[in-house]
Amino acid sequence: MIDWRDCGIPLIKQWEKCSLTAYQDAVGVWTVGWGATGPDIVEGTVWTQEQADADLAQRTDHVNAIVTQAIRVRLSPQQRGALVSLTYNIGTGAFLSSTLLKALNDGDYNRACGQFGVWIIAAGRVLVGLIHRRAAEAELFAEGIA
Repeated sequence: MIDWRDCGIPLIKQWEKCSLTAYQDAVGVWTVGWGATGPDIVEGTVWTQEQADADLAQRTDHVNAIVTQAIRVRLSPQQRGALVSLTYNIGTGAFLSSTLLKALNDGDYNRACGQFGVWIIAAGRVLVGLIHRRAAEAELFAEGIA
């Protein structure tokens, strides 16, 4: 059986890319590795590939644990992978207060799938990259709808 990591991690890597030197993302946040941000990531931060990969594994496991706690319905590996990718990008707080989560817990998988497209704005701007990422996540989620 497929594991959520088999479809979720490649999806995250497709959109996050990996930079071993910190850069400012589309909204000016210092970022390193596979999309890692935080107070310790500043201009001049440099990671090894091993650090970046270990951080990705740790953070996706953490995100998956939060998704698991929040969801009250069955998920296919594809759905879980899509939700982990989304939550990895938008943050756990945003996911936990989302209409997507409410729809999913109401058992409305199709409505939940449609909610991926809501998350296309960063710093008040619609970003083309987010439009494409959300479409890919929604497509993966839809694969898991029975």
